[in-house]
Amino acid sequence: MRIIFTLHVCLACLVFQTAPLGQDVTTTETTQAIDATKLLCPDADFWGKKMLTDVCWSCLFPVRLLGMTIFDEDNDIPDGATEKSFCTCSGDEGLPMLGITGGAWLPARLIEVVRKPYCSPILGGTSFNSGVRLWGGHKEVEGDGSDKTYYNYHYWAFPLYAILQLFVQNNCNAGGLRNLDMMYMSELDPTWNVDELAFFMNPEAVVFANPMAVAACMVDCATTTASMPMTSLFWCAGCWGNLYPFTGNIASDVSAPRDTSLLTARVLASLHRKALAHKTYGDDALCSGQLYPMIPKQQYKLSTLFPLAEADSEHFESTDASGVTHSKILDNCCHWIGESTFKWGEHRTIPGTGEDYVYLIWRYTECCLTGDNDH
Repeated sequence: MRIIFTLHVCLACLVFQTAPLGQDVTTTETTQAIDATKLLCPDADFWGKKMLTDVCWSCLFPVRLLGMTIFDEDNDIPDGATEKSFCTCSGDEGLPMLGITGGAWLPARLIEVVRKPYCSPILGGTSFNSGVRLWGGHKEVEGDGSDKTYYNYHYWAFPLYAILQLFVQNNCNAGGLRNLDMMYMSELDPTWNVDELAFFMNPEAVVFANPMAVAACMVDCATTTASMPMTSLFWCAGCWGNLYPFTGNIASDVSAPRDTSLLTARVLASLHRKALAHKTYGDDALCSGQLYPMIPKQQYKLSTLFPLAEADSEHFESTDASGVTHSKILDNCCHWIGESTFKWGEHRTIPGTGEDYVYLIWRYTECCLTGDNDH
């Protein structure tokens, strides 16, 4: 691969030295076109070492077995997590199988929030469709001059532990997917860009479109940033704003981390409403994930992968005064839905190439460990 690349570089240098002036201009224009393409559809450089080094491995903890916390770090477990030590699930023959309960935060999904339709930073900045429309980003509303933000999104299955063959028991993997798979595209969903259509899908949005409901989100913001999200305020996304409507339109331009995070939360909420996402913790989810129409906010944590990963590989190790190197793999580098972006994300935007975001979705998962991988 390197030999071929070097050969191409040498040939390019040879052409540059012998080409007339007109060809130099063509080469410059081509380079500018490539740079413009990267600005419009950046490459997240996902396929490589970053697939592992940019993962926030500390989000795995705490780990629970037999209803007890084994490895207790800074992360919390959701309210309503099982307290059982033992459990039973039906086997292939319908006979009950005895097991022990287990729970942990597992990487399950990827969501890329992009300006250019059909652009995928995960796939190296590839565009699925050249005839694009519905460009996203910040724009000014005609007439009143107010701000508006719109993004497209792609929802990927990313069961990393199953991909790495580390944790493959079926009832611990809601949905049963074992590879990186595209599951949903906003470009094919008319309710994502038309608020009126979204209203017919979620008519309860009108109940929460009032000052009292919006003011309640301030309480959720403070609680989430200090501790964890409030399940009672299911229409709030903490400091990010109101979950409703389930569209890609935001009537403001606060910041790219906040706006893309809010849309990521809306994606998860809308998928739960469409019966495309599962509740994966609690006594009723030990044998299989349960369809749940309202988003269980405490079930999810997010970690930024692009443009700047929260799990910064440069900070994995430190050296003390005696010269001994210590790993910092347990440093907390993921956040709740609604947690203030000033704690984790306002510095992660890079003008031009870093205005599209990729988030790794961690899902708290509890299951009955029976030792049967076919169940």
